[in-house]
Amino acid sequence: MRIDSNNFIQPSPVSRTGGTPVVDQGASFAEQLEKAAKAAGRTVPGAADAAAQAAEDAKLKATCKEMEAVFLNMMLTRMRATVPKGNLLGNSSEEQMLTSLLDTELTKNMAQAGGMGLADMLYRQLKKNDVKGQALR
Repeated sequence: MRIDSNNFIQPSPVSRTGGTPVVDQGASFAEQLEKAAKAAGRTVPGAADAAAQAAEDAKLKATCKEMEAVFLNMMLTRMRATVPKGNLLGNSSEEQMLTSLLDTELTKNMAQAGGMGLADMLYRQLKKNDVKGQALR
């Protein structure tokens, strides 16, 4: 369960010395807590962990998309192998190399655009195996 700090009633500015209001009255509670902890020389325990977890999730998503691109590339290569070669443009090694490069770029773009859902399935499965991720759900 998440608590939305934006729904809290904001206190009125209280002056410390009679004329200056407290700094950052518009900031959220989490931001104020982090600033107070930094001023005291401490770190908020959840903030670093949350940032590290978000970075790890982003790397996992990127890796899953790359895996889907590799799978799509293998599938497209096998599909091209089943099509008979014509002699209209010739069947040179240069053409085969350029076709391979084209397939690689096409499959990278396909995976980034959503592909066939393999990256999402891989991400969910690998994320499910993460014990910390299960505790947060």
